[in-house]
Amino acid sequence: MPVVKEQDVVPFRNRVKEYATKIGMGLVNQTKLITAASELVRNMLKYGKGGKVYIEVVSKGRENGIRLIFEDKGPGIPDVTLAMKDGFSTGKSLGLGLPGTKRLVSEFDIQSVVGEGTKVTVIKWKNG
Repeated sequence: MPVVKEQDVVPFRNRVKEYATKIGMGLVNQTKLITAASELVRNMLKYGKGGKVYIEVVSKGRENGIRLIFEDKGPGIPDVTLAMKDGFSTGKSLGLGLPGTKRLVSEFDIQSVVGEGTKVTVIKWKNG
């Protein structure tokens, strides 16, 4: 699903909610997933000039979850370790940032290459 402008955010959030509802994810975990997804998609728009998001249902044993992959071709993150520290911000926002987003999901992975872009993969398990 391409996300290249602010108007793409609401349909994206609705799609994430549809997937979470489809697997029977509870409201609290849905809220955490949608909050994390909103933060990551806004980062992608702000810093990566938009990109693509992939939404899929995943399974591990009997557990179902939602995996979101955010890919952009932006400038990349020069220091991922620093970006993952609480309180770090390149913007003038009080957003959750990457560490806050990581706390909302079950699994979090970030890969970034300066000059090539960033890929963030998150999974939120239905019961976790």
